Amino acid sequence: MHLDRRDFLALGAAAGATAAFGLEPTPGGKGKSLRILILGGTGYLGPSTIEVALARGHKVAMFNRGKTRPELFPNVEKLHGDRDPKKDEGLKALEKGEWDVVIDNSGYYPRMVGASAALLAPRAKRYIYISSISAYKDNDKEGVDESAAVATIPDPTVETMGKQFENYGALKALCEQAAEKAMPGRTCVVRPGYIVGPDDPSGRFTYWPARFDRGGEVAVPGAPADPIQVIDVRDLGAWLVKLAEDGTTGVFNACGPEKPLAWKRVVEACAKAASKPATPVWMDAEWVAKQEGAQFPIWAPYAGETKGFHTWSNARALKAGLRFRPVEQTVKDTLAWFKEQEKLEKGRKRLAGPSPEAEAKLLAAWKARKG
Repeated sequence: MHLDRRDFLALGAAAGATAAFGLEPTPGGKGKSLRILILGGTGYLGPSTIEVALARGHKVAMFNRGKTRPELFPNVEKLHGDRDPKKDEGLKALEKGEWDVVIDNSGYYPRMVGASAALLAPRAKRYIYISSISAYKDNDKEGVDESAAVATIPDPTVETMGKQFENYGALKALCEQAAEKAMPGRTCVVRPGYIVGPDDPSGRFTYWPARFDRGGEVAVPGAPADPIQVIDVRDLGAWLVKLAEDGTTGVFNACGPEKPLAWKRVVEACAKAASKPATPVWMDAEWVAKQEGAQFPIWAPYAGETKGFHTWSNARALKAGLRFRPVEQTVKDTLAWFKEQEKLEKGRKRLAGPSPEAEAKLLAAWKARKG
């Protein structure tokens, strides 16, 4: 079998993820081989999950439209359709087949999640739904666990995220409820915070190692001690496979790392991984909030309505086996991946965060303010 660079990196990532979780990274390893259906599979979290599942010897099928990166996983069964049962072929491809576990990482609207879960309920033992930490109603309290109230929306039938994605969290909460209604007692809800690492199409976390790699003075919002929570996509993918193998149900916050992570440590990791000397310029959070064009990704003000956003309790997830690699490794691997994009997929080259011009203006304004 010929392996190109992408295949080689994928296999290496899968082996590293399984090793980090104490899993045997070889086909036919310990335990029963499962039949796993992935709803999605080609975007971001899907590939990381599939790579580990295959390395563990599980039989995987994925259901999607067949439009995003169709070349991935040529040896995996591919079922094509649409999450909306009213659109085109809809869920017709899922009307046959039996699975031990369904992992839904592409469900955003409760009507569609409910339809797939209800259709699969007689032929699937369990349903793992990937929700979001945004499903919670409030972000102002620190150390909140899974018992906190979730977001609501006046019209639960709405199927648009809104101009500012204001409906996203409430819709995710409704999707959780739709899955549980269709498969009561057989669902596992995973609420990740920021999913980061190689292959991230959002460009959010990637902004920081890529920006430090350009060198020079780097505008950094907030204070060094501000808390940050992220989860490497490879760690999340490996944990999803572990949840599937262990038969886990319930609701879990998938935020990391295990111990509190200071913003300063992430910044220092980015500076260390950079190929050019880079110096962080720390800017007061209140001042940043008043500046035009100062939308920095990942970080959130450690005050007011976002004070608890990066402090979610992950105790339940840790007990269920979630493990995290050091953020320094995530930074290093993310930067290495990003630099490969000219050779791989230019469509994943985008970065969030301020443009170089906007950052230069912020730096100048901050220096002028400091005299």
